[in-house]
Amino acid sequence: MTERWPDPAQSPAADLLRTLDALERASDDAALPEATRTLLGQARDALLATLEETESERQRYRALLDAVPDPVSIIAWDGTVLDLNTAGVAAYRRPREEIVGKPIEVLNPDLPKDHLGPVWAALNRGETYVVEVTNMRADGSRFPVEVHTAGFEYRGDKRMVAVARDLSQRWQAESRYRLLLESIDVGVILFDREMHVISANPAAYRAIGAEPGQSVQNLLRPGDWKVVDARGRPLSFRDWPTTQALDYGQVISNTVIGLYYIPDQRMSWISVTNVPVFETDGVTPEYVFAMFSDVTTLKRDNVLFDRAQGLAHIGGWEWDRGRQRLYLTHEAQRILGREPSPQSVDALIAGAPASDRARLRTAIDRLIESGGSFDLELQYMRDDQQPCWVRMIGEADTADPGVSRIVGTLQDITERKHAEESLRVQARTDPLTGLLNRDAILVELDRRMQDPANTEVAVLYIDLDRFKVINDVLGHAAGDELLASAAQRISTAVDGEGLIARFGGDEFLVACQYADAPERPERIAAAILQALSESFRFDNEEFTITASIGIARSPDDGVRPQSLIQNADAAMYDSKRRSRNAWQAFTPALAQTQADRLWMETHLRRAADNGEFHLVYQPQVDLQSGRIVSAEALIRWQNHLLGELRPDRFISHAETTGDIVRIGGWVLREACRQAADWRNAGLGIVRVAVNVSYRQFVGEDLADTVRRLLGEFGLPGEALELEFTERVLIEDAPDTLRNFAELREMGVMLTIDDFGEGYSALNYLRRLPIHGLKLSQLFVEGVPHNHSDVAVCQAVSGIASSLGLGLVAEGVESEAQRQFLLRLGVPVGQGFLFAPGLKPDEFARRLLQEGYRPAAAAH
Repeated sequence: MTERWPDPAQSPAADLLRTLDALERASDDAALPEATRTLLGQARDALLATLEETESERQRYRALLDAVPDPVSIIAWDGTVLDLNTAGVAAYRRPREEIVGKPIEVLNPDLPKDHLGPVWAALNRGETYVVEVTNMRADGSRFPVEVHTAGFEYRGDKRMVAVARDLSQRWQAESRYRLLLESIDVGVILFDREMHVISANPAAYRAIGAEPGQSVQNLLRPGDWKVVDARGRPLSFRDWPTTQALDYGQVISNTVIGLYYIPDQRMSWISVTNVPVFETDGVTPEYVFAMFSDVTTLKRDNVLFDRAQGLAHIGGWEWDRGRQRLYLTHEAQRILGREPSPQSVDALIAGAPASDRARLRTAIDRLIESGGSFDLELQYMRDDQQPCWVRMIGEADTADPGVSRIVGTLQDITERKHAEESLRVQARTDPLTGLLNRDAILVELDRRMQDPANTEVAVLYIDLDRFKVINDVLGHAAGDELLASAAQRISTAVDGEGLIARFGGDEFLVACQYADAPERPERIAAAILQALSESFRFDNEEFTITASIGIARSPDDGVRPQSLIQNADAAMYDSKRRSRNAWQAFTPALAQTQADRLWMETHLRRAADNGEFHLVYQPQVDLQSGRIVSAEALIRWQNHLLGELRPDRFISHAETTGDIVRIGGWVLREACRQAADWRNAGLGIVRVAVNVSYRQFVGEDLADTVRRLLGEFGLPGEALELEFTERVLIEDAPDTLRNFAELREMGVMLTIDDFGEGYSALNYLRRLPIHGLKLSQLFVEGVPHNHSDVAVCQAVSGIASSLGLGLVAEGVESEAQRQFLLRLGVPVGQGFLFAPGLKPDEFARRLLQEGYRPAAAAH
């Protein structure tokens, strides 16, 4: 039966009162003692008084509830409406009985399934939950409301009271306000006390020159503007009218200021009124409205405008064609180094090179003929023989049909030009090595390959072997020093026979012509390998770095820079795969390998969407008893063309393309779902181990993802084990440590997979809150006969024992290996000796056959 808000007439007290009435009537016939009758009467009177008081409380509650002008609902913790006031009945336009006893969705059918989650969370913290939603009336019409929900207890049960305030009128007022701001031709910007832009209307965007979608806040950075008052005097930030309106809490009306936007060399004038906006205390303004109009046109012919141009180092000029007179402002004369002012345009441009004089003369003739304006950047030689650059802008007076007057500005842009040249060089140069950067080499390579006389270009793609290991272990400072030293040695080896660029982190590119010397690319590659063969030193540490080099030649291996580099890259990877410290030329066979890789990546990207992945589960067993203690989830790919593919066929591709993050997320979710299915089938909690890619670990908040999945499937943390590669050992960043700590706090098991194959950084291993190690099958397969593998297994076992960590051996395939591992003290193992990866149903049957009992402690 649906729970309702209690009615006093249906309460236990009322039932007891009716029972006492019946007893009194019976006492008249039963000749009960007087004392008993008196006691019954007193009890009846007390209960009657209680009922009257309860009814009075109910009436007061009802009066208070109905006195609230906004809809108020009393709601059970599960979302059932228990009561509704009169305002709610009127607002929703339906009888109370159609609402009371129904779920809250009857008032808002658009609520998501889990909408009560954040409400419960806020109420459990003692907070009020506020949200804006759209409720529905009986006729299906909607209206916006702001709902405030608070919690309380009634007779030991949690309840909620929700007050819904109709926002329709506010929305209408806001719509009219926005329409007004968007339609007026006065710029309006609202600032807060930190001068952050809260809002700006379209007229403001136009006035300050903002493009659609551009941030007004970024455009109004104080450092990008020079602000002057009406007399051309500079204003500090504290003297800006907007700042003063905030500081003094007063309206600053009709103030004319000049704005010079430094990045675009743009000068404009505005008349601005600033109105402070006060909060409820009425003392301190929290915001200020700046309302302004562009008055640049009115100021253009004013002497104050000329003074402001001088402040911004912009000079003015005017050529009166009728009188054949040229006028320069003082600032223009200073820029050109001309005193007195030249009397003709020919005299003005005499200091420019012949090509620039011709450009300016053409621009002026075109302006005279068809109007408009011109904007030129010209080189110029001052009278003191100092070279400079000037920006010259000219335009015809639009009110003069005969173009008798041409006016404009002059600006010294020498400093900017020098800065641009410096930036151009910087933009082409890698700052660490001083070589060309990626963009520059692409431009140069394209230019050479487009030249019909230089189509025979070779590219050497150079990748430093083991660079990342050194960079991670010794630090970025050592890595940077190594890159700089390697770049210097490569430059020495190339010896001017080609262009050299740093193409990526530890990748370099050499582009050279080979028409005159066909063997040049191979000779340069050999010289680079020889130059890198000598040991490098860093802080008294000595280490060796080799390189893998791929060579591709145009036009045979590519007629565009991208294809040529791509093929050189493929050749480099083939060289690295075959043997490091070598070079490899691109071949048609490599082209096919590249095509196969592309095919694999394309199909891999679609595999998850097509449902082609599935998981198998390999038992992890107690080596002593052979009983299953947990399982490792292993991914398989069932492709419609190639059949079932093991991870070693596609995981490396997924790591390269970044698809491993998406695939890893699918594996984690599917493993949790399967663990929940096994639990629901009566098998209890089977701990499932899942491999987590390093990219997946650093690319998302893993702890939050795991917490969400455990909650979704109702699993304890002990049901999940995460296996990480040794690469995470060197990541002692705060986020890494936080993720591990949060996962461990949830009860999730944390294991380092294939321990001993990679970094094996014991210093980092000691700091991470992990539970165990997995002994790589690379070492297990050699025991007990291979002495090196035996030594490694003993070392790893000793490390695990000394640090109090669990240990699981992978790849156990023979009884001799099991016996060796038992003698070594390894408690848990997995491998084909016990079972391959099993389908979920097969794994469940194995569990049932041996009477599985969860044994989390075995790990």
